[in-house]
Amino acid sequence: MALIEYDEYKQKLRDLGPELDKLSAALDMDSARAEAQKLEDETAQDGFWNDLERSQKVQQRLKQLQNKVARQEKLIHEWEDLTALCEMGQEADDAELLQELKDGFHTLEEKVEESRMATLLSGEYDSHNAILTFHAGAGGTEAQDWTQMLYRMYTRWAERHEFTYQILNYEDGDEAGIKSASISIEGENAYGLLKSENGVHRLVRVSPFDANARRQTSFASLEVMPELDNTIQVNIRPEDIEMQVFRSSGAGGQHINKTSSAVRLIHKPTGVVVSCQTQRSQFQNRDYAMEMLKAKLYQIAKQQHMDKIDDIKGVQNEIAWGHQIRSYVFMPYTMVKDHRTNYETGNVDAVMDGDLDGFIFAYLKAASRGELQDA
Repeated sequence: MALIEYDEYKQKLRDLGPELDKLSAALDMDSARAEAQKLEDETAQDGFWNDLERSQKVQQRLKQLQNKVARQEKLIHEWEDLTALCEMGQEADDAELLQELKDGFHTLEEKVEESRMATLLSGEYDSHNAILTFHAGAGGTEAQDWTQMLYRMYTRWAERHEFTYQILNYEDGDEAGIKSASISIEGENAYGLLKSENGVHRLVRVSPFDANARRQTSFASLEVMPELDNTIQVNIRPEDIEMQVFRSSGAGGQHINKTSSAVRLIHKPTGVVVSCQTQRSQFQNRDYAMEMLKAKLYQIAKQQHMDKIDDIKGVQNEIAWGHQIRSYVFMPYTMVKDHRTNYETGNVDAVMDGDLDGFIFAYLKAASRGELQDA
């Protein structure tokens, strides 16, 4: 019996070999290696660190390229190791090695699928870092607690991918959870992967805040924007901005709560509002808020129609039934379902712990084929 299974896995590994070659070509690994070498040579030049901003960007890009190359090379090495393991186990008719082969092949398939996902990221800003802004819907404490659960879900997703995140704004809820928060997530293709998460998220559960343990439906929205670099020009006139300062609350330590260091910027022509409160100085918070504002206004400008502004801002105005992109059901059964792709899973705990790649990949595949359904 073991010999028959070894033959099956031997064929599966044979079939996977050409797929890995196609994947390397699709990811343009040769260009990635060449660019990485060029940047590495640049870091060795005299005076490289004289321009700190430029040097930091070079180092960041170099790290992204090196990680990209290392991941693909690791896939090929794992495929080679499994091929050797299959041949060795088949010769010895070893049942224990067969289980190791099965587990290893399953893990390899998951990694290959993740790499395939990267080939679908061809948007202009897919390679950029992402800015995520969370807003609680109507419903007070219930919605604010759900917003905090979403916040944790996406920070766990970032950690799973070895991405880093930074808190830009954090406003505590009245009794529990958060009213709103903004974070930046830094990592290769962060925006390209997370753009699928933009929209309203719906929760159904037994309320932990209800003494009668009644079922409750809550809503929260997530806005996802690309982080724009300084090479992208967005014309923001100083007279169009109203700046408000206030005392910080929530995450960030006691120091920031003692002074009015938090900054809120209001863009008068569009009504777009951004805020940042996690830096120690008012000037730093204003700089971060300006970057967030620039990203929002650039997205609006790309729409080329000013009536689209209401659509972009409308996510916050209509955080309610009928507008959700995804439902998370904890009771009476467990299921998470994306209404645009119909992708679903019953493993709610894994999803809430950041296991979102199935949803992201389903969205990217459907989008590439023009098969997304209206949420």
